[in-house]
Amino acid sequence: MSGLAAHASPLCIKERTPFALSHDTVRWTMSIAPGAECIQGLRWSYMQIFKVSVVSGPSRGQLAVVGSGFRYSAEAEAPGSDKFTLLISGKNRQVAGTSTLEVEVNPQ
Repeated sequence: MSGLAAHASPLCIKERTPFALSHDTVRWTMSIAPGAECIQGLRWSYMQIFKVSVVSGPSRGQLAVVGSGFRYSAEAEAPGSDKFTLLISGKNRQVAGTSTLEVEVNPQ
């Protein structure tokens, strides 16, 4: 792990449709500069997140699940489009379920 500090940007997720943990699939769009990182939490105030799993990882950047969120690091050398898919499981208002989150990454 490098000694560089991560700089989270709340503006990296351009379209953040809420998921409901009701076996639904939502799509988010991320806009990120080459070499930058996006740190994004997934929990809404009324949800409990039990597990976040990577269904399919990115092909250009790096992805790490961090608690109930994720960190995406964009490539600095050859920026381009990317995508990844996460499976989120937990409880929404006492009802257990899952959601699939598909994230499309676009360079700034």
